[in-house]
Amino acid sequence: MNRLRIGLLGCGNVGAALVTLLGEQRAEVAARTGIELDITRIAVRSTAKDRGLRIDPSVFCTDAAAVVSDADVDLVVEVVGGIEPARTLVSSAIAAGKPVVTANKELLANYGAELFAAADDAGVDLLFEAAVAGAIPLIRPLRESLAAEPVERIMGIVNGTTNYILTQMAERGASYAEALSEAQSLGYAERDPTADVEGFDAGAKAAIIATVAFGAVVVAGDVYHEGISRLTLHDIEMARRLGYAVKAVAVAERTGNGEAEQPELAVRVHPAMVPFQHPLASVRDSFNAVFIQGDAVGELMFYGRGAGGRPTASAVLGDLVDAAVNLTSGGRGRIGHLVRARIRSIDDLRSAYYIGLEVADRPGVLASVADVFGRHGVSIRSMEQHGLGDDASLVFITHECRERDLQSTLRELRDLESVHELGTVIRVIGDEHH
Repeated sequence: MNRLRIGLLGCGNVGAALVTLLGEQRAEVAARTGIELDITRIAVRSTAKDRGLRIDPSVFCTDAAAVVSDADVDLVVEVVGGIEPARTLVSSAIAAGKPVVTANKELLANYGAELFAAADDAGVDLLFEAAVAGAIPLIRPLRESLAAEPVERIMGIVNGTTNYILTQMAERGASYAEALSEAQSLGYAERDPTADVEGFDAGAKAAIIATVAFGAVVVAGDVYHEGISRLTLHDIEMARRLGYAVKAVAVAERTGNGEAEQPELAVRVHPAMVPFQHPLASVRDSFNAVFIQGDAVGELMFYGRGAGGRPTASAVLGDLVDAAVNLTSGGRGRIGHLVRARIRSIDDLRSAYYIGLEVADRPGVLASVADVFGRHGVSIRSMEQHGLGDDASLVFITHECRERDLQSTLRELRDLESVHELGTVIRVIGDEHH
């Protein structure tokens, strides 16, 4: 029986859950793999804190660098989060020839290419299943099962906080503020929810997904993002009446104009109206789902818990077992050579759109509004009017058009005397597949 010793960096929700889960599964892992996994060092901010774990207190220390360099540590697990000191610690572990398992999306979305190359040069694993979709097995299928599949587009709900908020607004009629407050009280949202509700968290995950799926360097700064904080109950109710659910989605797609040496990619995060018959429309509460479209496989969907200590620890443990087996057998899970990508500007992308306008209800208004759409090459698919007189509102859904043309249309509509207010603009996606 091989015994491998693990150095754990961080023991918060995920780290503590990993210690517990490994304790429960150690015998099963040993029976399946012939490897005993033991956590022998844990780096934490404070050794005085009681974490309620059945583990020898002498295992804890406050020097993360010493854990990484310890000759009695064979594998390193990083669940500290953030960029520094995580980047230095992971780099040091790789340089020392130690496989690393991480759940750190921020680190990989900004410095993944550098770390993957270092791991390749050192001949060790850098595994990160838990960094993207919690418990959902996604990175390994993309890296292995779909390695020869020409993936065209990946569309997912990869942030449980925003999905919970939008579910509460749609199903219970909770306001955005009420739903956010509930998400915070349940531990789904931080006290400062900006990273979640403005799309930064999902953007980091989208960058990692795009990197793995397309074999190209995509960093967090390449990802266009819009948050959900401006969505209203009226928007969600209107979408429902039109046959759509409003979801915060991450989209990574090959746009078809690039070559293998430099693929052209579009990566973005934003609210979207998704038709009820699309699989993503029924993903509720804090669950995540990732929908993959490929040339040969058609459509696949991965669904499950996207966050939480125990589900995320499950993904970390899966990577840990993989890294341990590879370390004892001489194999490893490679990302492979990453090419430079051309990132297509949001201005050049095409989408259908939902647009709400508050207008004066008088003769000629609709014609003047339609004229603006027409002059910018934006074709109207459907239109509804609600209310009369000064309370009249128009709701449009467009055919697919370029973002640049849509924005020009909106600028001119704002200047029309008969338009009192330009309401929410939401992209409409998923119609083309059903």
